[in-house]
Amino acid sequence: MTAPTRVPLSVLDLATVREGHGSADALRGTIEIAKAADELGYRRFWVAEHHNMPAVASTSPPVLIGAVAAHTRQIRVGSGGVMLPNHMPFVVAEQFALLEALYPGRVDLGIGRAPGTDQATAAALRGVSPYLTVEQFPEHLRTLLGLLGDERVPTERLTATPAAESFPEVWMLGSSTYGAQVAAALGLPFCYAYHFAASSDVDGALRLYRNGFQPSPRHPRPWVMVSASVLAAETGEEARFLAGPSRVMALSLRTGRLGPMISPEAAAERELSDLDRAVLESLPGTQYAGTVEEVVSGLDTLVARTGADELILAGAVHDPATRVDSLARIAKAWGPVAG
Repeated sequence: MTAPTRVPLSVLDLATVREGHGSADALRGTIEIAKAADELGYRRFWVAEHHNMPAVASTSPPVLIGAVAAHTRQIRVGSGGVMLPNHMPFVVAEQFALLEALYPGRVDLGIGRAPGTDQATAAALRGVSPYLTVEQFPEHLRTLLGLLGDERVPTERLTATPAAESFPEVWMLGSSTYGAQVAAALGLPFCYAYHFAASSDVDGALRLYRNGFQPSPRHPRPWVMVSASVLAAETGEEARFLAGPSRVMALSLRTGRLGPMISPEAAAERELSDLDRAVLESLPGTQYAGTVEEVVSGLDTLVARTGADELILAGAVHDPATRVDSLARIAKAWGPVAG
């Protein structure tokens, strides 16, 4: 009996900073994970924009994407995502047009509307510019598309690079109906952030996206990627132990007590107040943590529920080697992919 053909898998990474280690170590870990994902046949490797967070070193996606691309061969590299309200569209267009010129046919530009940080840090990023606001997002996104070769949007003498021969693939990201509707109206592929919005209305958002999709020159039909947080290990008990730091990290985000990622041993021994324990019990941290059979079964169910064309796998862990092992187990069990 042949293995079933499944949707392609990709990887999302945050360059996680471990307790007792520096940012350089986190970035080297991301590059090692990307190299493994490339060799294992994953389709994309995305990094996310976050600022002023002790556990996250991926503050500048374009810089990190360039490093990842230089150390990989064929996997697509990109942002999951760039938070457009933090940047002028022309700056983003130049950065990603340059990446595309260096690594043609391999660059994705995932765009988000959230700040990727707290409001004080967002204000420090944006300064006093009246042009960097959430309200300007639709206009700035259209401008960015035009600068990256979308013939529907004139750019009035501006070019992101002098002589572009190809353009990055632009994605809309979101965890609500807003992003789904924007992606549908502009005919963009859409990535739903299910890994941190599992309790939200993914079904309603994807229904709005598919029903409202307006075909565009580059994308004649809707295309959905859904994220999920995963960790596969030899046993379910080991997987849950290794996922412990991600649950503590989720608790830290909810309570404002940010810090580097602690070890699985420290997470298991951590003393919690009754309130923290109650909050922690409601936070998955890692949605699918178990044996590879359990993880694959969960992902199959997610695909069946959402009709996703692709999945992108998140998963904050203490040690990059743990992430590589998990990705290897999943890739082997997942088998052949469509397309």
